[in-house]
Amino acid sequence: MKIGFLLLLLSCQLVTGQTRIEQAMIRQGLVDVQKIDPTILVDLKYSTADNFIGKDVYGDLTHAYLQPMAAQRLAQAGRYLRRQKPGLRLLVYDAARPQTAQWNLWNALHLPEKQRRKYVADPRIGSIHSYGCAVDLTLATADGKPLDMGTPFDFFGDLAYPEKEASLLKTGKLTRPQVENRRLLRSVMQQAGFSPIKTEWWHFNALSREKAKRQYKRVE
Repeated sequence: MKIGFLLLLLSCQLVTGQTRIEQAMIRQGLVDVQKIDPTILVDLKYSTADNFIGKDVYGDLTHAYLQPMAAQRLAQAGRYLRRQKPGLRLLVYDAARPQTAQWNLWNALHLPEKQRRKYVADPRIGSIHSYGCAVDLTLATADGKPLDMGTPFDFFGDLAYPEKEASLLKTGKLTRPQVENRRLLRSVMQQAGFSPIKTEWWHFNALSREKAKRQYKRVE
């Protein structure tokens, strides 16, 4: 009986092409952002070893999921971008994040808790990513080449801080094209209803943590 049940689960996955994590997200009402807007590019960094942990956190998850409201806003940001720069696209690095993955990221960052919270949300409080209401992304050419933003994704330090860009530009630690690329990303995301944060040029929230908690369940 157990073997039959496992075969049934496997056959469902093969038919749908969806992983267990994806199925859990869909059951909670999240949507694949590329089904909302196929022009959005996706390269989930936590499904690769190209991240600050240096290992795959998400396994076979390769699609970016968000709450429908956030996905629609992201599509709107993509439209704003194409109107200004027809050759550019949004490239998503991270979207909805399971709570188990949030714990992995939290535990992998070996800093005092006060410093750690600058870069990774405390899982006990809850990440906005885990409610499907936050996205990490950059700008890229239509063929997927990321623009120069001055630092890589997941860079921990002053060079990634939007609030310090003016002084970093003045001292030559960031170039004008790098800052202009960041400002363009912020502009289209804010026009679409997202909010940036102070310490990461790539991170944007569709809702505050408090509103996300009231409106949605956390992806476990």
